Amino acid sequence: MRKIVVGTRQSALALTQTGQVVEHLREISKKHGIPCEFEIKKIITKGDRILDVTLSKVGGKGLFVKEIEQALMDGEIDLAVHSMKDMPWELPEGLIIGAIPLREDPRDCLITQGSLQLNDLPQGAKVGTSSLRRSSQLQHYRPDLKIESIRGNIDSRLKKLESEGFDAILLAAAGLHRIGWTDRITAYLPPEVCLPAVGQGALCIECKDDNTEVLELLGYYNDERTALAVSAERSFLGRLNGGCQIPIGAYATVEGELTGGGYQITMTGMVGSPDGQQMLKETLNGTDPELLGVTLANALIERGASDILDKIRG
Repeated sequence: MRKIVVGTRQSALALTQTGQVVEHLREISKKHGIPCEFEIKKIITKGDRILDVTLSKVGGKGLFVKEIEQALMDGEIDLAVHSMKDMPWELPEGLIIGAIPLREDPRDCLITQGSLQLNDLPQGAKVGTSSLRRSSQLQHYRPDLKIESIRGNIDSRLKKLESEGFDAILLAAAGLHRIGWTDRITAYLPPEVCLPAVGQGALCIECKDDNTEVLELLGYYNDERTALAVSAERSFLGRLNGGCQIPIGAYATVEGELTGGGYQITMTGMVGSPDGQQMLKETLNGTDPELLGVTLANALIERGASDILDKIRG
């Protein structure tokens, strides 16, 4: 029986979602007669080690994936489970996205003291987030709010909501759903207010491009509709040469039947300044995910997106 070693970050959320992936793959292996057993290997990444600095100041791409990808290339693990929003646009040579399973809720959500909605937060309320994308859009929508950085895993951020005097914090809804803490969510932020990060809510199953046994297994796990949407979003990110920690957001949906090409992808993309004063948004439709992402990015570049991003990158 083939043993498949699965690499993951060691946070509670990462281990939970990796455990869920392994259960699905175990079911697929039995159904399709691909005998294998699974072992989970925990790997510490740079993003996990540096917790006292905002993500945007740590620098570099792949803060939460680089060490895991190295383990893949070194043969220490056979596949890796990542949050897609952590994935850089370019993958190391020899690695491939083997599957993108069905997407969880892509929206950001608000957790507040006293269950206040976003519009009910008092003037100058203290709101915590580690994401420039979230803070940019929130300041654009509510310029009066005081945005402060908050780092750590989900549990520690929820504790800081009370212990550090935050009126509210922003998190990805998908993580709270996967870990079973949906009841902690006060409100979901619609994409019109806060556009999600590229790939938010989706998982990325990464492996070597020549690992035919693993790729066969992952082929049964891939969700084509999710993969089309995420491919469009990642193409948008790539054209803007964007990392995970700059104010870029994109969200694509796929409508219609996939068979026979009778579907349409609708995607909205945004680039904003860190203070939220500049906010560029466009929505386009298409059927080719890569072309749609590039076309949407070009539309924002024509409106000044490159100038905004160049200033951020310094």
